[in-house]
Amino acid sequence: MNPSYVSKCAQIASVLEVSGHPKPGNVHRTQNFPDMVFEDFLLSGIAIGESMEKSARKGFKYKSKTEKWDKIGLGKMILEAVRETDHWVANNTNLGIVMLLTPISVVAGMSEDETVNWDVFRDKIDQLIRSTTSEDAVNLYQAINIADAGGMGEQDDLDVANESSLQKLRDDNVNMFRVLEMSSAWDKLSYELTHKMPVTFEIGYPVFQRVKSEKGINEATVQTFLTILSRVPDTLISRKFTDAKAGEVSARAQAILEEGGILTRKGTSIVGKFDQELIKGGLNPGTTADFTASSIMVAYLDGYREYKAKVH
Repeated sequence: MNPSYVSKCAQIASVLEVSGHPKPGNVHRTQNFPDMVFEDFLLSGIAIGESMEKSARKGFKYKSKTEKWDKIGLGKMILEAVRETDHWVANNTNLGIVMLLTPISVVAGMSEDETVNWDVFRDKIDQLIRSTTSEDAVNLYQAINIADAGGMGEQDDLDVANESSLQKLRDDNVNMFRVLEMSSAWDKLSYELTHKMPVTFEIGYPVFQRVKSEKGINEATVQTFLTILSRVPDTLISRKFTDAKAGEVSARAQAILEEGGILTRKGTSIVGKFDQELIKGGLNPGTTADFTASSIMVAYLDGYREYKAKVH
């Protein structure tokens, strides 16, 4: 795929995700947090464009050289996107999104066919992450520290906040896949990246694609968010509260979907109340928002054939 098209899909996904209204428990177009506002997320979504285009170009360069995928520098691409974001906003708005969208961008750059075989696409994402090096892991740790996001990759002997961990990653040749794999038992985003992105491709993308064609973009965004939340208890809520609390929030999302979610008048009313309940309780399904963004990106990548037809 054209790298410029890939970067636009990443930017579109980022700004549509935060614009979803009312996306329960998150910043959206009518709701800010004390430490970050709607515009921060818009800035972040635009800021990653160059890094995503560069990632797609790396994918194109190495598409036929699988034995050299370790040279793509996935961790470096993630770090560059986080650094660029940090220049424009003061808080961590998009680390999880960047971690998901960067490998998608790389593999999209490898894809020359107008119609994508998503099973092959997912296999390539898996191979890409498995091909990473200890330097990729070091760069990921640095990105996490810049974003000031605890939790991902933490172990007693490989704590992201511990400077000695970086050298230990190099000394023990621990690559990025292994770091994520160590976290995957409790971190859904790490699990996603080490298991061919099942939430993105099997849950989020199909829902967004279907609802967008039937109802519209905002409905698709919110319904995708609710669907993911109902099936995958949110890591950020688990970390800040408990797994049980995250399970309660997911059950509530499922109950709302049974009333139609954002697609019915009754469901829409309940979604608005659910949004405020989560805000008052300090319950922020941030990982669900990340998965929503990756799902939207895949849906827009799926429109590449139509894009090429119009451009050419």
